[in-house]
Amino acid sequence: MLFFTALAFALPLQDTAPAKVEAQPWFKESAASSGLDFTYNSGAGTGFHFPEVMGGGIALVDFNGDGLLDIYLIQGGELVPSENDVETTGNKMFRNFPAGTFENVTETAGVGDMGYGMGVACGDYDRDGDIDMYVTNVGPNVFYENNGDGSFADRTKALKVGDPRWGTSTAFLDIDGDRDLDIFAVNNLGWSAATEVECFNYYGEPDYCSPNNYNAPCPDVLYKQGRMGFQDYSAISGSSLAFGNGLGVAIGDYDGDHDPDIYVANDATPNVLWSNDGKGKFKDLGLLKGCSVNGNGTPEAGMGVQFVDIDMDGDLDLFMTHIRRETNTFYVNSRGRYKDRTTMTGTASTSLRFTGFGMGFHDFDLDGSLDLYVVNGAVQAWKENERFLAEDGYAEPNHLFRGKGGPKFEEVPMGGLAQEAIATSRGAAFGDLDNDGDIDIVIANRDSSVSLLINEAPRKGSWIGFQPKGGKGNVVPGARVEVRFEGQTLYRVADPAYSYLSSNDPRVHFGLGVDAEGNPVAKVEDVRVVWNGGREESYGPMEAGQYYDLMRGRGTVVEKE
Repeated sequence: MLFFTALAFALPLQDTAPAKVEAQPWFKESAASSGLDFTYNSGAGTGFHFPEVMGGGIALVDFNGDGLLDIYLIQGGELVPSENDVETTGNKMFRNFPAGTFENVTETAGVGDMGYGMGVACGDYDRDGDIDMYVTNVGPNVFYENNGDGSFADRTKALKVGDPRWGTSTAFLDIDGDRDLDIFAVNNLGWSAATEVECFNYYGEPDYCSPNNYNAPCPDVLYKQGRMGFQDYSAISGSSLAFGNGLGVAIGDYDGDHDPDIYVANDATPNVLWSNDGKGKFKDLGLLKGCSVNGNGTPEAGMGVQFVDIDMDGDLDLFMTHIRRETNTFYVNSRGRYKDRTTMTGTASTSLRFTGFGMGFHDFDLDGSLDLYVVNGAVQAWKENERFLAEDGYAEPNHLFRGKGGPKFEEVPMGGLAQEAIATSRGAAFGDLDNDGDIDIVIANRDSSVSLLINEAPRKGSWIGFQPKGGKGNVVPGARVEVRFEGQTLYRVADPAYSYLSSNDPRVHFGLGVDAEGNPVAKVEDVRVVWNGGREESYGPMEAGQYYDLMRGRGTVVEKE
């Protein structure tokens, strides 16, 4: 949140406002009708305590193994209890039922952590076939181990992963190819109520500070799994050498050397690209590779981030959201080096007026091209006569952009809804909640009800989806999946940890569009997975319209040329 240098940066050249496509709803707001009853309480009172403006996160997780994504919502609370009288309720787990309804099962699941919550990651750390969760807080983080019976056990102390700092986004990954999941947790700044200072917004009114006002950037933490639990591996791996105001994280093999690299979106400090040597040692190559600052050489207010092949050339590009008066930024990957090509997208001028947080690229209308959804919400209040919502000076509308092929997009009016939703949105999680083959969205809104956007976009083609798995069925983060059909190849990375503070559907989803005759694509000719370590397997032709498990070792090995 780079509040006080906003006027110093130069706007990208040659950007034009994106054309708006027809106003046909793509999503239906369904939280209330489905029983998803939750409000994120920031605890904001008479003061402006910095963490209050940043939460909270969401996990889409099939915690009970019934094939349906459940919803875990992270709660805030009170940072300074004496200032107001906010009811603290803790995090909540909602079980998904086939009828499209949700039931609060927090008590039986045992996951109602009462810390001041931020983010969450999901993964099968013990390879027993069910999904565990790691929750970040302003204060000690919490590890929930899945018991396999619909309940969890708090294993934080036993596993030694209760980092006491201000954690934000987090991810499970296998840093060294031993098939054990390790944990990377992003930390923001070294904050306490005693460090607060008085700050003012664009209009000279008291408001939340910039992170630079605290001058307390923090290193992130990397936990490596071993026989006795987890070890703080930050110093050994080299990942403690960079300090920043961390908010977003993305996992992917940016340089094609078959190990997972880590990208951290920092707030008002240079972003970090942790390049993995394959043995769990990291170097920050962000500046060298061109993705640490924007094309003008300026650090930006990085929030949400995703590794994604936007231009469909087989390598992973980067897209991230930023504060008002900065653009959301697109870095194109060219042989492992990045260039700021934000103006190519057609989204830059739209994003200048808003503050983006959670985001995700998916083919929402199944036409074969990636679309983009960005949730917005200010971090310093709009002036009263300029507000989008009279009672909430931080509320802003969200944005949906339809993909036109490659890196070009155009805005869909009303954020894809029949009636535009305006809130102070933060975390956003993406996944197929009703298993109908298209991607739905759950959005956490500050001091307002959660949003559940069920996809009802007119379908323009078919789809196919996959879970790359190993061992007893644990999802393998970082694996690259490609599908070949109709003379083209599409690529996706298995990374549930993109967006902001959230854990997304672990399945890899492809919209396939139509064939040469204009009919929905009926099948793909080949499906390939490049696993961590470089093993490539082919799984042959598959029918469209289904989800498949891709088990490591059960495909046909593709020999390297």
